[in-house]
Amino acid sequence: MTHGEKNNKCALRRYAHGRAGDKSDTVNISIIAHDKKHFSHLVEHVTESHCFGVFSHRSPAAVTRYLLPELGAMNFVLEGVLDGGVNRSLFVDRHGKTLSSLLLDSEIPVA
Repeated sequence: MTHGEKNNKCALRRYAHGRAGDKSDTVNISIIAHDKKHFSHLVEHVTESHCFGVFSHRSPAAVTRYLLPELGAMNFVLEGVLDGGVNRSLFVDRHGKTLSSLLLDSEIPVA
């Protein structure tokens, strides 16, 4: 095993970087492969179910994944995760912009 691997798993950030944005109570998180050769591995393991599990503490109403294979990317839309939105939320970070880091810290199998 190399640094950052345990039990044949590693952080998603090993294979991808992310961007996020928010609008009202919805966040969208894009996961972009560092190298397109890993895109199929990401598609297999970074599913709607995986994403829902990562954000289960925020009780998403829905998680939808959109694949962008030409870009080696995918976009997740998570509804109902921002506690009513920026003006209503009591979270310390009320914006969804930092939530991509949470997803990137999640573990997936090593390719």
